[in-house]
Parts: sequence; C-alpha cells; structure tokens
Amino acid sequence: MAAPRTIYMGRKCQRGFTLIELLVALALMALMAAMSWRGLDGMVGAQKRLAQHSDDVLTLQTALAQWGTDLDALAQQPNTPSIDWDGRALRLLRRGSQSTREGLHVVAWSQRLVGGSAQWLRWQSPALTTRAELQAAWSQAARWGQNPSDEDRRFEVRVTPLAGWQIFFYRGGAWTNPLSSADGSAPAEAAAPAAAASGAPVPSLPAGAGLGDPTRSAVAGAMPDGVRLLLTLPPGQAISGVLTRDWARPGLGGAQ
Repeated sequence: MAAPRTIYMGRKCQRGFTLIELLVALALMALMAAMSWRGLDGMVGAQKRLAQHSDDVLTLQTALAQWGTDLDALAQQPNTPSIDWDGRALRLLRRGSQSTREGLHVVAWSQRLVGGSAQWLRWQSPALTTRAELQAAWSQAARWGQNPSDEDRRFEVRVTPLAGWQIFFYRGGAWTNPLSSADGSAPAEAAAPAAAASGAPVPSLPAGAGLGDPTRSAVAGAMPDGVRLLLTLPPGQAISGVLTRDWARPGLGGAQ
C-alpha cells in the first residue's frame, strides 16, 4: 500500500520598500518641494519689483505733471517776482487751481536729505489774498529752501528720491544759469506798498477782486521764456540717470 503524499502549500512572498528606498523617496519629494517654492518665491519677488517700478514711474510722472502745472499757472504781481532761483530752491508765484478768486499760492521746489535719503520736495502756501500774506509766504518759502523749521515743513510734500538737480532759464535766445543771468525781476524781498502793510488787497486789482484775479495789470518784471529742469535720478529706481524737462512760456511758440 502506497504511503499518502503530503502536499505543502507555500506562502507567496510579498516584498515592501526598504528603509533606504523610503529615505530616497522622501529626499526627492523634499527637493521637488524646495524647487517649487523657489519658483513661486521668484514669481512673487518679480511681481513686487514690477509693482515698485510701476509706482516709481507713476510718482515721477505725477511730479513732472505738477511741475508743469505750476509753471503754466505762473502769476504776475507788482513788486513781486513770479519766479526765482537762489541755488537751493525754485520759488514760484502761481494762480489757484480751483477758481480765479481762490487767491494766489507761493510754491517752492527743493532737494534735501530726509531720513538719510536725498529727496525732491514741493512746498505750497495756503491761498493768499493780500499783499502782506504774499510777501510773508515768499519769505517763508525762501527760508524753507535753506533752513526749514518744523512749521515750514508742515506744507512740504516728499516727491521722489533725487541725486541732484539743475535749473536753467531761457532768455535772449539762450539757456543760461539763473544766478548769472539778468532776470529783470524785482528783488525777492521787495518792499510792499504802504497800503499793503496793513493787509489791504492789492491796489492793482479791481475793487473786491483777490490776488488771483486775471484782470491784474502791473507786473513785477519779465519772466523767462523757458525753464529747463535737469534731474539726476539715483540708481535703483525704475528710471535712473539724467532726465531733462523743458517748459516754454505759453504763447511764445516754445523755447529752443
């Protein structure tokens, strides 16, 4: 009689990941995550730089537009220059932007260190309706351009970083340094008429009119036919290097 056969059912062998394989997989996943993060961080950084450059360009465009607006609105009054450059600040006498009866404003542009950075600054007085107010604001603008007090700084606006700037006037068919050319204007600190000392309205205007009325007659002196602005913009900005902006007095056909 044959002996019974014993059949053994072997288990199917199942193999998993080894520890080394698991560590390699984790390292690859960490590397891919780091590369993805660097890519996203670069995109965010590029977007921030683009936004900052756009803001810089917009700020500069707004400043130059304001510069042109101030010059276009130049006003003339007896015994008071309409524009003056003392080497540190450019002072302007301009009409108000709201209405002809708003009065005049004294505006000044200058460069000064603010927080350790050289900045282009703009200063504007409140609306002026009397000769005494005009003379006081004209003197205050000169003081602001040289050695401003805290009170003077209340009316200033920081415009844009600026490494340097130059001003030229166009007179007699040529661009000249305002400090060396005859401007034909009255002295910056010209004395006001006796009637103005008490705060009376400017006598050259019709009764009841303010300083900003366009019907004024007498003028302090000839204004330049053009003003050339040379701005040296610092590196690191959206626009750097030397930028030139020319302004011509309306009605003259443009300076050359």
